Amino acid sequence: MKEALKKIIIWKLGLIARMYLWRFKPMIIAVTGNVGKTSTKEAITAVLSGARTVRSGKGNLNNELGVPLVITGDWTDEYYEGGNTFWFWTRVLFFSFSGWFFTRNYPDVLILEYGADRPGDIKKLVQKFSPRIGVVTAIGETPVHVEFFSGPEGVAAEKARLVEALKPIDYAILNCDDDIVLNMKKKTRAKVLTFGFSEGAGIRISNFNYKTEGYMPVGASFKIHYGGEHLPAGRQGFVPVNINGSLGRSQAYAASAAAAVGIALGMNLVQISDSLSHYAGPKGRLKILAGIKNSWLIDDTYNASPASTHLALDALKELPAKRRVAVLGDMLELGKYTIQAHQAIGDLAGGFADVLVCVGARSKFIADSAANQMRKENIHLFETSELAKNKVQELIREGDLILIKGSQGMRMEMIVEEIMAEPQRKKELLVRQSK
Repeated sequence: MKEALKKIIIWKLGLIARMYLWRFKPMIIAVTGNVGKTSTKEAITAVLSGARTVRSGKGNLNNELGVPLVITGDWTDEYYEGGNTFWFWTRVLFFSFSGWFFTRNYPDVLILEYGADRPGDIKKLVQKFSPRIGVVTAIGETPVHVEFFSGPEGVAAEKARLVEALKPIDYAILNCDDDIVLNMKKKTRAKVLTFGFSEGAGIRISNFNYKTEGYMPVGASFKIHYGGEHLPAGRQGFVPVNINGSLGRSQAYAASAAAAVGIALGMNLVQISDSLSHYAGPKGRLKILAGIKNSWLIDDTYNASPASTHLALDALKELPAKRRVAVLGDMLELGKYTIQAHQAIGDLAGGFADVLVCVGARSKFIADSAANQMRKENIHLFETSELAKNKVQELIREGDLILIKGSQGMRMEMIVEEIMAEPQRKKELLVRQSK
């Protein structure tokens, strides 16, 4: 799309989106961070859907084009199926404008993702589409998209624009375990609720465990605590939460952030726990799949940052397996932190993985660091996922647990497609997870 045309579409679609907000007055819940935005968005949707009508954008529609697409209608599937064309945007503008006159039953709540590729991105979004609740998931020591910022501090400052824009009657939901995020409470006038594993978290996670059947990973279980003086019955204490089909502490973070949103909107813990029973985590984010040769896959191919890769490797390390296989692709958009971030991941993976497959030019730094702890014959390096997929298939043995992780640009999902089990076995997995 030419830059001049793009600016026109952004202006017109943004104007129509603001017309929708003026007419229907939905509550906007905005989610930002460098890790866990989509999982958190889906967990919030699960928590609120039983009590309110909710619309949540799918995928990564988190900029000046993507956010209005969610506000004006459900265009996500068409957009991701190659709809980013002149005729697509013509249809969007026409039907969105006409829909403003004829739409009925507009959602009570919009759950939107606010992204920041460059300085000023979130500032523009909050000025146009003002949220009532702002959720910041995690920033991490080495954030992504850092090449257009002065450094991690610049990324954090831009993310903080979300909570800075909130009013005193609004809520800021902050990750208590991420010091950069927690410090944002000094920058907001809103009421603050915190979540995480730390003792000081307002909505606290405890007793985190993985659910397994032999070597088959099933999901995760944990408790969510909420306490405070003079709280009504049902809004304090703790409740159990069970997640089937997805793994990792990232799911607990998503669930506790969603619980904080529910509490801010007057829900009690029992309601929140019941609602989270319908949450299974989004596709490509630590999803459990049956693999060939009676193996099990952890599909975390949607994207990769240092923080999310660390969480994924923690899951691989903690689960039972005959062998642990890490298939790791490049982490992109790290700027000057590229080498050290990949080396740190290599240090972590090399400490426990039985087999390591690295994909991409940058992943050479993963392989080199892992070689300090692993036998070199167990480390394999490929330029692309297309070249790697057959070797991964060859390496797999019965009982293996295989993590596949990398940035979107590395197309690591091609490896997942190569080593998934036959449809009948996948169907059996889905049946067992639904019980």
